[in-house]
Amino acid sequence: MARKIGLLFVIALFQLLFHCKVNAQVVYSTQYSSDADVKVYVTKYKSDADLVVYKTTYKSDAGDNNGIWYFTEYKSDAKKKIYFTEYKSDAKLVIYFTEYKSDAGWKNKSKQQEMY
Repeated sequence: MARKIGLLFVIALFQLLFHCKVNAQVVYSTQYSSDADVKVYVTKYKSDADLVVYKTTYKSDAGDNNGIWYFTEYKSDAKKKIYFTEYKSDAKLVIYFTEYKSDAGWKNKSKQQEMY
């Protein structure tokens, strides 16, 4: 009985850890727009952004679609592949990079589905 409970605990823990990894905003910046899930334009003005993004240096800090992004070197590790466009009109999502983690978040919630 104790062995069965231990096994169920391990399975539940694995599912929890796997779920957290899947939801993390780990992104990969691709060179080609055709490889991207989302085309992104970076604005100079926070007031123009759909999403304010904080780039974290640690994968474990990546958020759950809250604007805290970790850029991975490997496409296979990413939840979303993004392409940075030169023109705002080519983008599905307009972002602003912030230096402060506390500023990260959605300003235009109607675009939030782009990063799920």
